[in-house]
Amino acid sequence: MVWYIIKRILRSLLTMFVIICIVFLLLRMMPIEGYFPGQYERMTQEQLDVSIRRLGLDKPVTEQLFIFFRNLIVDGDMGVSQRYHYNVPVLEIIGRKAPISLKFGLISLAISMPLGYGLGILMARKKGGAWDKIGTGYIVAMQAIPFAVFAILIQFYSASVLGLPMLYSEDRWISMIAPVIMLSIGGIAGNALWLRRFMVDESNRDYIKLARSKGVPNSAIFFRHVFRNAMVPMVQGIPGSILFAIVGSIYIESLCSIPGTGGLLVDAIKRQDNSLVQALVIIYALLGIFGLLLGDLLMAMVDPRIKLVKKEGGR
Repeated sequence: MVWYIIKRILRSLLTMFVIICIVFLLLRMMPIEGYFPGQYERMTQEQLDVSIRRLGLDKPVTEQLFIFFRNLIVDGDMGVSQRYHYNVPVLEIIGRKAPISLKFGLISLAISMPLGYGLGILMARKKGGAWDKIGTGYIVAMQAIPFAVFAILIQFYSASVLGLPMLYSEDRWISMIAPVIMLSIGGIAGNALWLRRFMVDESNRDYIKLARSKGVPNSAIFFRHVFRNAMVPMVQGIPGSILFAIVGSIYIESLCSIPGTGGLLVDAIKRQDNSLVQALVIIYALLGIFGLLLGDLLMAMVDPRIKLVKKEGGR
């Protein structure tokens, strides 16, 4: 177990290193005005040269990358914003926005996971029945129709029919209802789809047929064996879902004017704040990698059948 964890951590660290290098180099290829305040067009050449030296942009790219890693590892510094909030550390800006995205994300997870798992159980237990058909229609609709269409319809009808605010307001809790629904509907469909699939596959295995032939009650087979084993691959995605709740939804936060990290990325791109964009993209990538790592470790812990080390003579 320890060796497996060490190997996964080392692979994750290597992936993080490669991603950070790629993002850093790509951002250095962007127009240089993204590293200067809004008055870039009015700066003289002498002022530009002084600012370039101050920011270290006159150094070779490899040296800039080394300095970035040193500042990140030693001081936890990812640079300062030049256009969104002048000379404010980007991590401080992100730290103000992350709790808002986390609040919406965790609420939507608390809704989508129980409802999605419940729908998946009903679909698997009543295979071919009414619940299975309803759930299948819902899943097909969610996958076939662009999510932007659902989001706009929810926003429009929640305002026109239910009288809910179209845009988020920190002072009105009811303004959270429409964005939470938008964030939840996709997760409900995804959880139901995969849980149904895993449960149907599990119910066709030989040990289930053996249990039925021995007279074990169907309810005991369904919940003690089928559901329990089908949940093993499902738990792999739970850590990643929780971590991605921190970064929020880019589209929904922009649509509903939610001041979270998702909308922050869009705003940073519009303002061409290269340092802030770089930090946000790297954080998105690191959270994704860390979520996969935690998911693999969690799945290995809940299922003892998973081999953590290769046996001697194995391939």
